[in-house]
Amino acid sequence: MRIRLDIAYDGTAFSGWATQPELRTVQGTLEDALRIIYRTLPESGPLLTVAGRTDAGVHATGQVAHLDLPEELWQATARGNRDDSPADALVRRLAGVLGPESDVVVTRVTEAPEGFDARFSAIWRSYEYRIADSTIAPNPLERHRTTLIRRELDLDLMNEAAQVLIGLHDFAGFCKPRPHATTIRTLQEFHWSRDDAGVFIAQVRADAFCHSMVRSLVGMCAAVGQGRLKLSRVPALLDLQDRSNEFTVLAAKGLTLTAVGYPQEAELAARQEQTRAKRIRPTHLRLVD
Repeated sequence: MRIRLDIAYDGTAFSGWATQPELRTVQGTLEDALRIIYRTLPESGPLLTVAGRTDAGVHATGQVAHLDLPEELWQATARGNRDDSPADALVRRLAGVLGPESDVVVTRVTEAPEGFDARFSAIWRSYEYRIADSTIAPNPLERHRTTLIRRELDLDLMNEAAQVLIGLHDFAGFCKPRPHATTIRTLQEFHWSRDDAGVFIAQVRADAFCHSMVRSLVGMCAAVGQGRLKLSRVPALLDLQDRSNEFTVLAAKGLTLTAVGYPQEAELAARQEQTRAKRIRPTHLRLVD
């Protein structure tokens, strides 16, 4: 059985999603809990496949992962409680293991449809980024999810800069390089607004993101909004082959993964194969995935 888990977490005390030796991570914490519930699971090796591997300090309200279980183990999840489905029972039992004040919560569990892969079936990921500028009094209750910039920002300039980047581009100038990984992405949505408290909020959605891409995108907009980077310079950033040093990559704490989108059930398997397939970037003859 393939099981889908919808997950939320405060990333402040985590060293990112992915399991790392001697470090507390979201994946490690959840997999430890799953091994307590399902004692016959392997003691080593990954159990969860995630839609987006978030970095240290990044939060999530809409993360998605999947877990593969033997059907008999899945059906035994409720342990004889006839009022519980296996899905409801797993949500309840995970909450019991993690504790009532846990900084990671599995909000929903469902049996995944055929062809579903949390990572490779996804067609978009959506993030939010929060910035407080010098016109806003710092709010200590928001310090773990809002980045403070000590200059005044121009909302209109930031939105103009964001709009330049919408579409299919090579975002090498905004990504931390990884061997054999593509930096070509389709940025589907990128805009800024201000909430009632005056906090600048970016909504960013793409088919996928390369490493540090969102924090670079919002950092570029903040540089434009402060007058540190000219708006006219933004289009040229898409021609770069390495991450630019013309703006600051903003702090992880302002970033939250809010949602992951998937196609209709009949298209899940095809999307998974499409994402896994490698393609050639014609202009530079470089292998990407």
